[in-house]
Amino acid sequence: MKKISRVIWGIVLVAAGVLFALNALDITNIDIFFDGWWTLFIIVPCGIGLITEREKTGNIIGLAIGVFLLLSCQGILNFSMIWKLLIPAIIVIVGLKMVFTGLFGNKANDIIAKVKESGGETKVGCATFSSCDINYDGEVFEGAELSAIFGSTKCDLRNAVIEKDSAIQFTAIFGGIDILVPGNVNVKVSSNCIFGGVSNKTSAQKDSPTIYVSGICMFGGVEIK
Repeated sequence: MKKISRVIWGIVLVAAGVLFALNALDITNIDIFFDGWWTLFIIVPCGIGLITEREKTGNIIGLAIGVFLLLSCQGILNFSMIWKLLIPAIIVIVGLKMVFTGLFGNKANDIIAKVKESGGETKVGCATFSSCDINYDGEVFEGAELSAIFGSTKCDLRNAVIEKDSAIQFTAIFGGIDILVPGNVNVKVSSNCIFGGVSNKTSAQKDSPTIYVSGICMFGGVEIK
């Protein structure tokens, strides 16, 4: 995905450069600095994110914000109308994501529930206006529940024993969560994000256990590496 993102950004920059050159040579006369041109700094990155990133909810919300602002600058929508439409739009987007997640199941929640039913252990890491570190050195990992509310939580699984599919549930509200995983596992993310996001820097591994990561980000972030 990183390669695709670079290619798309490269195409965008080449197109912009060619357009500037054509205008400078009086071959074209395209008004680049139209009313609301600055909204492209919101629209373009979010549009590229929809194509290249696994988690799309935050990009959809950002794209909606950019489009609403552009329409306002163009006089199509009244600026006061933006706030009347934007908040319902965000609620609808998040609601639809939750509906689809519910309909098609949530693997992380299912795994955590089975671990608890079988008497297994899931560590809980909670940081509220503080920090919290969880280390699984030499321990068997089946699942964890992490939260960071105006704080930071770190879960280190690099030396954990991961023999089968496992799961992590998280909540990040005005806080950050770092999850460090070994190189011999897969990571699949399912999240609902509002002005926040999940960054998964891991790469796919064949015939390896999978860690299913699921949760909510509100003005917060989760980094998996």
